[in-house]
Amino acid sequence: MKIAQTWLPGTGDVKIMRAARHRNSSKRPLWIIVLVALVCVALIGAYVYPPQRYSACYFLSVCGPPKDWYPPVPARIYTDDELAARVVIREILSVPSIPSKNPKIAFMFLTPGSLPFEKLWENFFRGHEGRFSIYVHASKEKPVHVSPLFIGRDVRSDKVAWGKISMVDAEKRLLANALQDTDNQHFVLLSERCIPLHNFDYVYSYLMETNISFIDCFNDPGPHGAGRYSEHMSPVIVKKDWRKGAQWFSVKRQHAVLILADSLYYTKLKLYCKPGFEGRHCYSDEHYLPTLFHMFDPTGIANWSVTHVDWSEGKWHPKSYKAQDVTFELLKNITSIDESVHVTSDKKKEVLKRPCLWNGSKRPCYLFARKFLPETLDSLMNLFSNFTALSE
Repeated sequence: MKIAQTWLPGTGDVKIMRAARHRNSSKRPLWIIVLVALVCVALIGAYVYPPQRYSACYFLSVCGPPKDWYPPVPARIYTDDELAARVVIREILSVPSIPSKNPKIAFMFLTPGSLPFEKLWENFFRGHEGRFSIYVHASKEKPVHVSPLFIGRDVRSDKVAWGKISMVDAEKRLLANALQDTDNQHFVLLSERCIPLHNFDYVYSYLMETNISFIDCFNDPGPHGAGRYSEHMSPVIVKKDWRKGAQWFSVKRQHAVLILADSLYYTKLKLYCKPGFEGRHCYSDEHYLPTLFHMFDPTGIANWSVTHVDWSEGKWHPKSYKAQDVTFELLKNITSIDESVHVTSDKKKEVLKRPCLWNGSKRPCYLFARKFLPETLDSLMNLFSNFTALSE
């Protein structure tokens, strides 16, 4: 240790002082700090923008979106009713259809009273007896039939209110009657203002030679779609499965049985999807079948309806065709449409288009059309034979 001497001023003494020890300034490992910072940045970047290339995935072990890194959500325990419903639905979907030596299409008319186009439908059916069945559900008054094909085809009916569950009840009532005939293999729901766009052979081939049902179904994030969902339906029906579509369906026998067998999911809509509930207007006939089949057999449906309707006017109800509207060009334009179109009800008004695929091939979408006023009957009768002959 070095010792320094110094004179104390004003004295003759010498003070001995220890010299300060000289220490080297410590060198901090900056390269380690930089390396740690780079690793942190890389991990944060991988979290926000997960790598997709295999090499990066292998190096970082963080492939896929962040939600894939979280531990799996425990499986929900189903209630007794849910378990029973799922077993029944699974069994129905797994059982092959009973073959029929004389397969028929059931044409089910949902109408308030008489059918204004019975004569037109008679022309459509004529010569094809034994390949179709007719069922008429008249909700307001007993219909007066002008065609012998429709006489005696009325089913026990009940009142139907637009937008309420009674509409679904009437659909189920028609299916229950039609399913009693084991030869009925396909079931078409039609209104009193529906007309055929093709001849019977074309319609029969279109419906019977494919293994899917034609149920309209799409995801509408807007107020008229997802906005109608109620949390009271959860967890039996969750919001991500909620779907919308037109009520006019055409289903194979297997799906007709499923609709009739279901009570659990039907009850949820009966209780929580109705006009005025929780300040919103929910219409069960627009959501019940699209949601049910999206949940349990999404690949078994076409996601469009074979019944055309024109919503281009942007009103609460679709366009109604008057006598002056009915022309060869109108029918030709409708039958040439080969894409289904849906428009979301949110501010984006997104137009969703998808090709109408029949057994994997693109084909015209529509076999029927609505809403035609009764005054159009004469024009349609004059056009029908010539038009259907040229349109095939």
